Amino acid sequence: MAAPMVVDKAKAPKLDVDEFLTLAVSETPQELHAFFESFRSLHSRKLWHQLTNKLFEFFEHPLSKPYRVDVFNKFVRDFESRLNQLRLVEMGVKVSKEIDNPVTHLQFLTDLLGRVNTEKSPEAHVLLLSSLAHAKLLYGDHEGTKNDIDAAWKVLDELSSVDPSVNAAYYGVAADYYKSKAEYAPYYKNSLLYLACIDPAKDLTAEERLLRAHDLGIAAFLGDTIYNFGELLMHPILDALDSTPHEWIKKLLFTFNEGNIGKFEALSPLFPKEPILQENYPFLRQKICLMALIESVFKRGAYDRTMSFQTVAEETHLPLDEVEHLVMKALSLKLIKGSLDQVDQKAQITWVQPRVLSREQIGQLAQRLAAWNSKLHQVEERIAPEVLVSS
Repeated sequence: MAAPMVVDKAKAPKLDVDEFLTLAVSETPQELHAFFESFRSLHSRKLWHQLTNKLFEFFEHPLSKPYRVDVFNKFVRDFESRLNQLRLVEMGVKVSKEIDNPVTHLQFLTDLLGRVNTEKSPEAHVLLLSSLAHAKLLYGDHEGTKNDIDAAWKVLDELSSVDPSVNAAYYGVAADYYKSKAEYAPYYKNSLLYLACIDPAKDLTAEERLLRAHDLGIAAFLGDTIYNFGELLMHPILDALDSTPHEWIKKLLFTFNEGNIGKFEALSPLFPKEPILQENYPFLRQKICLMALIESVFKRGAYDRTMSFQTVAEETHLPLDEVEHLVMKALSLKLIKGSLDQVDQKAQITWVQPRVLSREQIGQLAQRLAAWNSKLHQVEERIAPEVLVSS
């Protein structure tokens, strides 16, 4: 049974189930015999759901590893059309991991894909395409990976309700693909979506959580369209960085969110620990200046958002002649809305991009709301006598 079996695209020959299971009992360890007897009973009674569950138990058993591919290719394939197709694909993906040969591995998944009806089982199709994409990525076929990711998205985008495991498979391989291409913004987006589909505490090891938190931090810093770290800052995945050599990355994330240039400069001597940050220091410096500008605007009241270039220079620690370029950059990135008066050297800001606030920022907002409420109360006191007289 343990011998590798070549997958045939043609329809599998009809299996003599009793003969297969009897042979399996004679060739496998004693600990697995009860599984095959259960297979025989459930198959004869056509209890496909229960049989599916028992097969998953079998594939989870450590002693079943040498027999998984053979059981799937011969036994499961004989009645696979009767099974829930998503569960069938989940089973097939698990079994495929026992195939070491890249060509055989890809052929196994490709053949299974050909036997799954996309219209009747779109989720199963997406899961299998995502698994194929992941395998191709591991084997260095980036073009094939991208093609499968795009094909999976076309189906996934049309579905209104999707099993979390299917979403996790898609977003997981999409994140891995963009990581391999050093495309930080799409990696950041897909990686966060992947985390939303799983329970990191249960589904990831401590090492995997640390790596994910580290990679998300780097992507947040280097993504040229990422200026709102709120979703990441609220995610428990960042706790994986605590008490590790990478803990300073977590501190740096909060520093960027606050637009605190002083803290940024204090942490910058640690950048050589991450050479890619050191290499991109000019970009990071501009990014923290943009975040400082956003923070400066946020601190001001709605009627106090006309800022001189000199004020912006002081808030962002930039030379005066670089302020206009910084504000234009912020406008082009849609971090703020407003206009520039180049003659009077002033920037009038009418809107600032919403973002998640730190405790300190929430406290500042609370003070502004309290001041606004006080002014409103004063107005109410002034007009109350007039209202009474007129009435």
